[in-house]
Amino acid sequence: MSSTELRRTALDATHRALGATMTDFAGWDMPLRYGSERDEHVAVRTRAGLFDLSHMGEITVTGPQAADLLNYALVGNIGSVKPGRARYTMICREDGGILDDLIVYRLGEAEAASSHYMVVANASNAQVVLDALTERAAGFDAEVRDDRDAYALLAVQGPESPAIVKSLTDADLDGLKYYAGLPGTVAGVPALIARTGYTGEDGFELFVKPEHAVELWQALTEAGEGAGLVPCGLSCRDTLRLEAGMPLYGHELTTELTPFDAGLGRVVKFEKEGDFVGRAALTEAASRAEQNPPRVLVGLVAEGRRVPRAGYRVVAGGEVIGEVTSGAPSPTLGKPIAMAYVDPAHAVPGTEGVGVDIRGSHEPYEVVALPFYKRQK
Repeated sequence: MSSTELRRTALDATHRALGATMTDFAGWDMPLRYGSERDEHVAVRTRAGLFDLSHMGEITVTGPQAADLLNYALVGNIGSVKPGRARYTMICREDGGILDDLIVYRLGEAEAASSHYMVVANASNAQVVLDALTERAAGFDAEVRDDRDAYALLAVQGPESPAIVKSLTDADLDGLKYYAGLPGTVAGVPALIARTGYTGEDGFELFVKPEHAVELWQALTEAGEGAGLVPCGLSCRDTLRLEAGMPLYGHELTTELTPFDAGLGRVVKFEKEGDFVGRAALTEAASRAEQNPPRVLVGLVAEGRRVPRAGYRVVAGGEVIGEVTSGAPSPTLGKPIAMAYVDPAHAVPGTEGVGVDIRGSHEPYEVVALPFYKRQK
């Protein structure tokens, strides 16, 4: 494969047969939409959607000191994660800048002499994370393995997803909590069944061998026919996560920001034993954020119809007070919405006089608390 050739998932032919519009995403040829992205979005909010997420980067960390390595390499307390559970965390540079946000799954049994973890990185950062973990593993009795080609990842998201997946597995889904995973079979296919997602809805992410991806996709499609399940692309995944107030790397999270700048300082666990990469810089960042609060990530809801985009300036009283990080029309709210970092003085929900500079015109926006949408449990 040439360096310019896009990688294709095991479901590539399936997407094309379904008439998907394909796009280059982080070096992968991925489905953007199959028909109407609005219809796909609404299906996930009201019924169920099926996603191919095989572009995500899986990295396996094993060995007697796997937990020690991850505690040193990441900002979270991975040593406290119980088998079968998962944790949202971040990997930072020495200066505290965010390299990526991650989900770490602890697999295997607590009694095992060698711990087993799976780190799931964003597609655009998978190589960076792999390189950082490999470098940081020096001196630890642990192995870091690139398992990106070992997995295909399918996600079923939406209120009907538990019934759909339940019809295909004997695994105890009722006992499976949010941010937990268990091994089982789905439609006869061995899988890690994780109750995680990036849509704001209940749902499952199914890690399987690439050779089983098509078979599982077809089984899920058939099982979901009566429930209104539809295939969904990256476009509606973006509007779903935006409504749910979930950050996207490269937009709300960058190497220029620390977790404290992003309002996610809670993921940094200073109380864990030993040093970790970025500890000193993050201690300073935490103190700085307390004394002089950085810009705050807020929600903005349009009063008009014009859609704000990443990089647009947020204004008030003729001054620039912030910048939009993500923006799109919201199918659920029926209005354009955005996430933006703004000065603390303008971050309180209901603050008046705030607008977005859209091509020279200051369009009025309402400041709201995130998320824009929260599902009813």
